[in-house]
Amino acid sequence: MGLFQGFDIAASGMTAQRFRMDTIAENIANINTTRDEDGEPYRRKIVTFEEKNLTATSFADTLNYVQAYKGNGVKVSAVHEDYETDFVMEYDPSHPDADENGYVTYPNVNTVTEMTNLIDASRGYQANVTAFDALKAMAQQGISIGTS
Repeated sequence: MGLFQGFDIAASGMTAQRFRMDTIAENIANINTTRDEDGEPYRRKIVTFEEKNLTATSFADTLNYVQAYKGNGVKVSAVHEDYETDFVMEYDPSHPDADENGYVTYPNVNTVTEMTNLIDASRGYQANVTAFDALKAMAQQGISIGTS
């Protein structure tokens, strides 16, 4: 692995975690959105990552090709809506989106879950920043050794 490939890997991790944080912020911002353009409540979005340019298709293949295997970073593979978590039903007959029984359907966004995911994404981002800074320090040290 070359030095600049390390920069690319750390940068791809920062980009992916930043996108995840933006998606979490979108979820939190829409916590009270009871109706979108289709008339449905907002549905929580989940970001999925995968490795960039994965050459091996299974864990066994990766072990077989361990000598030639080189990581290339991470990328966002999908952003999908959460259909496993139920919407929240609250009784509020005065709300314009209340059904005939007076219940309003709110998004399936849980603030505690989103904040936990936000902390996780923030820590992932910070780990990539730390790796990037370490690579930068090694590069600067290499340059200073070559000039002395």
